[in-house]
Amino acid sequence: MSTQQILRRAMQDSDRFVIELDYLDAKGQKTHRVVSPIRFLGRDRLLALCLCREEPRQFYLDRCENIRLCRAEQFVMPLGNPALATAAC
Repeated sequence: MSTQQILRRAMQDSDRFVIELDYLDAKGQKTHRVVSPIRFLGRDRLLALCLCREEPRQFYLDRCENIRLCRAEQFVMPLGNPALATAAC
């Protein structure tokens, strides 16, 4: 499955699936994210609800790595220990 297909699958069935990924931010810092995709913003960006921060975020697709489709039931929002939130999200 391509990245676009994985993301579309999660969008189409958002009650059952979320996306787990590694993201390289504009400062070059890599973070691990679990998101619920909302929609594509053009060809290069994704609007998604970050389950750690409980806020919508924009993700540049070329900065996303290790994109995995996961069952939503494995995750509870907000994710992680508050002490680890900045490191993990």
